[in-house]
Parts: sequence; C-alpha cells; structure tokens
Amino acid sequence: MEFKAIVKNMMSQNVQASGTEYVMVLADLEKEAIGRKVFDSLCELDYSAEFVVMQTRNRSGEEPPLTVSAAMKASEICFCICEHSLTHTKARKDASANGVKVITMPGITMDMFTEGAMKADYSNVVKLTEELTSELTTINKAVIRTGSEEQYSLTLQLAGRNGISSTGVFGSTGASGNLPSGESYIAPQIEGSEGQIWIDGSIAGIGKVTEPTLLTVENGRLINATGPAGEKLLSLLGEGDGRYIAEFGIGTNEAARVTGNILEDEKAFGTIHVAFGSSKTFGGTIDAGVHLDCVTLAPSVWFEKKQLMKQGNLLEENKS
Repeated sequence: MEFKAIVKNMMSQNVQASGTEYVMVLADLEKEAIGRKVFDSLCELDYSAEFVVMQTRNRSGEEPPLTVSAAMKASEICFCICEHSLTHTKARKDASANGVKVITMPGITMDMFTEGAMKADYSNVVKLTEELTSELTTINKAVIRTGSEEQYSLTLQLAGRNGISSTGVFGSTGASGNLPSGESYIAPQIEGSEGQIWIDGSIAGIGKVTEPTLLTVENGRLINATGPAGEKLLSLLGEGDGRYIAEFGIGTNEAARVTGNILEDEKAFGTIHVAFGSSKTFGGTIDAGVHLDCVTLAPSVWFEKKQLMKQGNLLEENKS
C-alpha cells in the first residue's frame, strides 16, 4: 500500500479529521525520516502541516523542550513520532487539555506502518477495548498469575480508579493515545499492590527479552528484578519514584505482534503489561519523569473472582 494512502486512511479512520485542521508532526532525530514521510504525505493531501524535530529523549516519559510543548498546544492534531513515548508527559496532558488531538507513536517503524497493528479492524478494537475498560472501572482488584505453572501472583488494587480506553480512534476534541493502538489500562493504587510477575515478552527501553525477568513488588514498589533485563530495568527507572507501579494494561488488538517494540507489543491480544513510573497523567499520583512498560505473553487474569484470561486466552464467556 502506498505510504500516502496509509496516511490518508489514518487521518480518516483513526483521527477522523475533516481536512481543515492544523497538523503538527513532531519527530526526534531517531525517527526524523519517518516523521518527514508523514509530513510530506500530509502536505500532498492538502493538510496545513508543520514539521518539528527535537533531540531524542533519554527515556519514555521525559518531557520535551518547552518550545516544543508550546508548539504542541498550538496545533489541532499532533503526531508524536519519537523513539521514546511522550504519552505520560505534562506536555501531552497540557496539549490534550487545550483541545489538541495528540497521537503518540513511540518507536514506530516503517514495518509497523504497513503491517501488524495498523492493519487491524479498529471497529473490533474499539468494541473489546471499551468492554474491558468498563470492567476495569468497576472492580476493586485484579490478580495476574504468570510462569509455566502460574506460580507467580501479582495482586493490583484498583478501587477508586477509572479504566482508560486506548482504541486507536480519536473522534473527540482533546482525544489522546497511541497509534497503532488497542489496550484497556488503569493506574493501580500503590498501597496493597504487591506480588510477583514473570515478564517474558518485552520491556520498554530494552526490547524483546531473551531471558525472562521476575519482578517483585511490595506495597506498590518494585524492589527486585532478576537477570540482565531486570538489572537494566532498575537502572532505567532510577532509585526514586520511577519504581512505583504505574499501570496495568490488557492488549486488545488481534493484528498486533510482539516484536520487541513496546508500542505494538503492549497492544497484542492475549498479553498484559504492567508499567512503573509516572501515572499522574491518567489517574495515578506519581510524576517520575519515566514510564516503562513490561509485557507478559500468556498470563492468567482474574477480575475479582471472575477469571478473564487463561494463559493468554480470553475465556469464551468474556467474548462479545
């Protein structure tokens, strides 16, 4: 499919643009070439567009420069095509509050533009995502069991927190989320969230794990992570608030693949992810300047006493 046609479809299906909006394409040095292709396509499609390039951030959740933040707020649609995610930054939140549709595409590759999660039937993604989000909002806790014999258990306290739908469809003013997309997620309570989880998929900032890592959480804080991937994760999160539990998410995109790119990995149907660091932008209390997701491939999940998933399979009674 011609790249311009993909961008045209993205603008109509996912962003639901009228064609009159002022569009900003923000890229960093790592993703400048892809950002330029998106910008050129928008110009050929007669959109009023601007292309901004910034230095690559050091990690997901790190704020962009103030001049970039101001430019984001001044646009109507903003695509963030960067190596690291701006989703959980104050800059993104402020732009959304100003009515800007902010679409974050951290780590996007040309392959992801033409294959995988971008090719999903987003009407199906919307339906499943919103159903799971509704349940997340109503339950008090979730339990995730992982490992070959489900020997590891992580309990997450969710009372008083609202689930969020990342459907990949941005119809309303100020809508924000990832593209490609497909996840239901929530910011757990720190107090009482604890246990262990086996991460055998991928980790943001690290990629696909070659040796799974076991994460141990006590009272909402990551206190240990095994193996080389675990050591690197702890280093990226730092010693401070970056180690607090930030997110529990469920992938809802059946076209998404687990390739080592967290943008697509965390959307893959049959996976769940937990993240550590900032959660303030979506209902939590932590502002840590870092947000790193960790994907598990075949978990079993309970919402209260109801089993939602068994070893990565959504149980029939939970399918619409």
